[in-house]
Amino acid sequence: MHYLGRAVAGLSRAATILGGISIALMMVHVTADVVMRYVFNRPLTGTLTVVTYYYMILATFLPMAFAERRRAHISVEVLTELMPARLRHHLKGWMLLLTAAVMGLIAWRTFDAAIKAWDLGASQIQGATRISVWPAYFALPLGTGLMAAVLLLRFGSYLTGRPDGLDEDTEHGARS
Repeated sequence: MHYLGRAVAGLSRAATILGGISIALMMVHVTADVVMRYVFNRPLTGTLTVVTYYYMILATFLPMAFAERRRAHISVEVLTELMPARLRHHLKGWMLLLTAAVMGLIAWRTFDAAIKAWDLGASQIQGATRISVWPAYFALPLGTGLMAAVLLLRFGSYLTGRPDGLDEDTEHGARS
């Protein structure tokens, strides 16, 4: 489980870097579009489509597993704080499995949709330009699938009491 956790951690880190790159590219692209539009009266064709179907999707879905590894997702603990610590521990453990099942279902369904979009050659037409958008459909199953993997590893760690290998890079960085 330890080596699998390290592999999933590496994949989530790489996906997060791609998400960050997409944010940087979006800033450059939108800025260039604004400059071209208002200075040269020649906007960049397809900016809206590329921002909507690529940059935003990549920036939103790819880092989901990394946020879960860092335990950075929002949680509301109004009722659980009133429960005994042991019950809270088990509730959190079994919620990992439930959430992994939901993320796995989303990954499966969005992968099916991505394959269909690929088969159809899904694209958007902006002006006189046709822009393929089907590749962006694969970001959803990738992001939710990685998150499901993180959650399953955490659940395995909950059941066995053994480390999941997901947090080693963040712990090592904190020690140095």
